[in-house]
Amino acid sequence: MAKPKKRYICQACGSVSHRWQGQCPDCAEWNTLAEDAPATVFSQKHDLSSGGRAVDFVSLNEPSELPVRRSTGLAEFDRALGGGLVPGSAVLMGGDPGIGKSTLLLQTAARIARDGGDVVYVSGEEASGQVRMRASRLGLADAPVRLAAETSVRNILTTLGQMAPPTLLVVDSIQTMHSDTIEGAPGTVSQVRGCAFELIRYAKENGVALVLVGHVTKDGSIAGPRVLEHMVDVVMSFEGERSHQYRILRALKNRFGAVDEIGVFSMAHEGLEEVANPSMLFLSGRDQPMAGSSVFPALEGTRPVLVEIQALIVRLQSGATPRRSVVGWESSRLAMLLAVLESRCGLNFSSAEVYLNIAGGYRLSDPAADLAVAAALVSALADRPLPAQSIWFGEVSLAGEVRPVSHGGLRLKEADKLGFSLGFGPSETKNSSPKLRFEGVSQLSNLVDRVMAST
Repeated sequence: MAKPKKRYICQACGSVSHRWQGQCPDCAEWNTLAEDAPATVFSQKHDLSSGGRAVDFVSLNEPSELPVRRSTGLAEFDRALGGGLVPGSAVLMGGDPGIGKSTLLLQTAARIARDGGDVVYVSGEEASGQVRMRASRLGLADAPVRLAAETSVRNILTTLGQMAPPTLLVVDSIQTMHSDTIEGAPGTVSQVRGCAFELIRYAKENGVALVLVGHVTKDGSIAGPRVLEHMVDVVMSFEGERSHQYRILRALKNRFGAVDEIGVFSMAHEGLEEVANPSMLFLSGRDQPMAGSSVFPALEGTRPVLVEIQALIVRLQSGATPRRSVVGWESSRLAMLLAVLESRCGLNFSSAEVYLNIAGGYRLSDPAADLAVAAALVSALADRPLPAQSIWFGEVSLAGEVRPVSHGGLRLKEADKLGFSLGFGPSETKNSSPKLRFEGVSQLSNLVDRVMAST
């Protein structure tokens, strides 16, 4: 005989506990455990080796027609997806509130609808009038998009079952959806998991491209159970600071393409505009060389993006505790680099405050940025500008060596295309740009000598 068993699920991380407690044992958040629908545990062993249907197997080289990608109408969106939307796929898009997720998806829905596709846009957070008002402001009111404001998954699937499967189905957002077969309020772990499962099953059975909008937590990760990211085919993050105009669409998981490509957009009054040359966006305002400023050719997938790194050194009176402030880079990486500069190059940062900023709100994770950050720090400490129209890249080891990085030639080509005339990097880098002069740097001490000798 089956007997019900209670379980409690953390609303922050999705971990399961069989008893309630004030603090989640996994993520250490307080008052996040909520009772889930009772699970059923059978006291007898059930044999599952019979009673089901036979599964059809196919070979890997089975001759069949592969699904054709559908363009979103936005080249930057297609780049991040790996070429466009795949029929029957499920895409989960997360991002901070007000970053522009709904605007991007509304523009995408309108372009696909104008291109002949059948698009259904379901809003669970806004009324239909609010979405129509935004569409009118963006100049998309004439697009033949089927719009509805609904939160019941049963009503949504019943309506979709009475019509031909659409080309694209947008659900904004999955945290507002509710299923009457599952206990709990919308946004709970069980509701999010169950509603997403039903919508994904409909999309895969009917060949519909499904896009789900997901809320994010305070640390930037997608809210809800972690299993939601495993259920979908693509997980995307829409990043950027609301105080800056740029937005970056990044794929964190992609079963149909690479995860290192990005799409860059600029927020304007008419909506999101594609940025074909993001380097010009992040390098705007550089009129004259200044101390503490260097240019780093970051690599996002196959696209080099030139960004400006700014450093400021402030000397303190004796006895004061120096401060280290970093925006757009890892603070632990900065601490390591400062230690190498002090230990291997004889520089003194212990009595100075260090401020480091990646211009434009860009976030760097490429280890090749070590040399550019070191150049900005040394330039700020010596109060001497770096050579005009120069770029810096290379990974710095704890021994003070400048190690080679991937795609050095591609970084130099992008810098040459934008008018830079001088490049510094690992000595092993091959330069195929005739207009750009390259100087190899093997030791961090060579960088210090170069900056000190510059005028």
